[in-house]
Amino acid sequence: MAHLLGGESLHIQFPTRTVFEGVTVGLDEGDRIGIVGRNGDGKSTLMALLAQRLAPDSGRVTVRSGVRIGYLDQSDVLDEDHTVGEAVVGDTPEHEWASVARIRDVVSGLLGDLDWNAPVPSLSGGQRRRVALAKLLAGDWDVLMLDEPTNHLDVEGITWLARHLAQRWPKNSGGLLTVTHDRWFLDEICTDTWEVHDGVVDSFEGGYAAYVLQRVERDRQAAAAEAKRQNLMRKELAWLRRGAPARTSKPKFRIDAANELIADVPPVRDRVELSRMAVSRLGKDVVDIEGASVSYPLPGGGERKVLRDVTWRIAPGERTGILGINGAGKSTLLGLVTGAVAPDSGRVKRGTTIRVATLTQQLDELRDVQDERVSDVIGRKRTTYVTGGKEMTPGQLLERMGFTNAQLATPVRDLSGGQKRRLQLLLILLDEPNVLILDEPSNDLDTDMLAAMEDLLDTWPGTLLVVTHDRYLMERVTDQQYAVMDGGLRHLPGGIDEYLRRQETADAARSSQPSSSPLGASGPAATASGPSGAEIREAQKEIKAIDRKLAKLASTREELHEQMAAHDQSDYAGLAEFGKKTRAVQDEIDELELRWLELSEVAG
Repeated sequence: MAHLLGGESLHIQFPTRTVFEGVTVGLDEGDRIGIVGRNGDGKSTLMALLAQRLAPDSGRVTVRSGVRIGYLDQSDVLDEDHTVGEAVVGDTPEHEWASVARIRDVVSGLLGDLDWNAPVPSLSGGQRRRVALAKLLAGDWDVLMLDEPTNHLDVEGITWLARHLAQRWPKNSGGLLTVTHDRWFLDEICTDTWEVHDGVVDSFEGGYAAYVLQRVERDRQAAAAEAKRQNLMRKELAWLRRGAPARTSKPKFRIDAANELIADVPPVRDRVELSRMAVSRLGKDVVDIEGASVSYPLPGGGERKVLRDVTWRIAPGERTGILGINGAGKSTLLGLVTGAVAPDSGRVKRGTTIRVATLTQQLDELRDVQDERVSDVIGRKRTTYVTGGKEMTPGQLLERMGFTNAQLATPVRDLSGGQKRRLQLLLILLDEPNVLILDEPSNDLDTDMLAAMEDLLDTWPGTLLVVTHDRYLMERVTDQQYAVMDGGLRHLPGGIDEYLRRQETADAARSSQPSSSPLGASGPAATASGPSGAEIREAQKEIKAIDRKLAKLASTREELHEQMAAHDQSDYAGLAEFGKKTRAVQDEIDELELRWLELSEVAG
């Protein structure tokens, strides 16, 4: 294989720590490499070094002459003076760029629901991210480097991206480096996996499933003192080898080793025992939704029906994943479960013993304890917690979720995003709810921490409802999936693959309808009866108002980021205050984006 680029004896250190010391790696034609590791260990730094965006303190990076590198980082790089079309293809005439199959595929795959002439400042954060990704993929590159490319993409978008990257170059040509925590995505596209840890980079053949097997074998042979971590990965391996969906490729090493390693590992969940415990805690009745419909008033009068005649009887110990496009009504459905939403018709019956808790994206549980130490926050909860038949202290639970002893004395405000997510989950579990709703629980977590969270949930004896764009997580922690589509709730016996087929069929049926997209792709479907002209005009009017608000909030967020970057980095209290303000702005943006998505279904 021809060499594309590489790094030799790379050494780089920041003021507080050494990131890499003598790392040598290379990318050849045909390589599709996923980069994994704990948050903060240097995944993005490694990719920036290889892209020559960051200079090493010593060592060198070499790039073959003429190799074109396309790079997607996590910052926003769009020109505020551009429209969507100008951001993606510049001033290239439509008859020219539309004749390129690659660009047509990118535009229809990522931007089908956007107005081609919409100004960039009017876009939400998720839409800007998609436009930035489309801009990159529209180019002709020998090497693509993608930092968290699945952020802000739904299940359909992630599936499209994996298919696009698999078909983008002929076999044994082109090169791909990607940093992502999406394990399904890693398995779909990667020929090799690099694990970044402790200042080194270990290379493994294959995608995530293959990486897990080889890592377990490596740890076993080395007799490392990481017994807890090794046992966790063995359990993950058992899941992968015993029927994880979409694991059809055969890695190029002995499968016998895998079978030997997991011979004495039980199934990841004892469903019979969990069901028995769930019934004992919940009784036979959890939540019964019967013929429920929910409508929301439109600004100019009239209403939009989000759910129609939904019936769903939730059983004790049920583990269900909820799928649906943004704005389809997933949050409304879960609102019926929690009691936050009342149906217009039909009824919702809740068991007398149920205690519902929701792991939100906004870290609500931590807002009042920002200045307290982690150990003090946990200490006010239960002194013991039973999981998997074993009694554990809160401190042991924290250790199981990746916290060190030193971090127990850390104020909550100084924790990383991933650490806050883990603490949030533990606080909820210590309150012992018997119905748990997870809303995008994988945000800010690396692959190791996702595995640790899944391990903890395996022994949790309650009803679990999950909304996530992380396909691997959903398939791992739930036993069945439903989809909110066209106002109804549909069971998916074929899982996520069936959902994607249904969505493709629905998209094909809508593709003949008029659209503002240059390729005729349409946005989310309208309601079954179709909105009236007045409803559409009012929705468009409110969308424009939201666009203006989002533009102002995006500007405010950018100013806060700049002020934070210019601020004294040793002033932790000041930095924490900036972080608090930034989160408040982001929360408002998230709420407006959700409303925008709901309105876009009406406006078309």
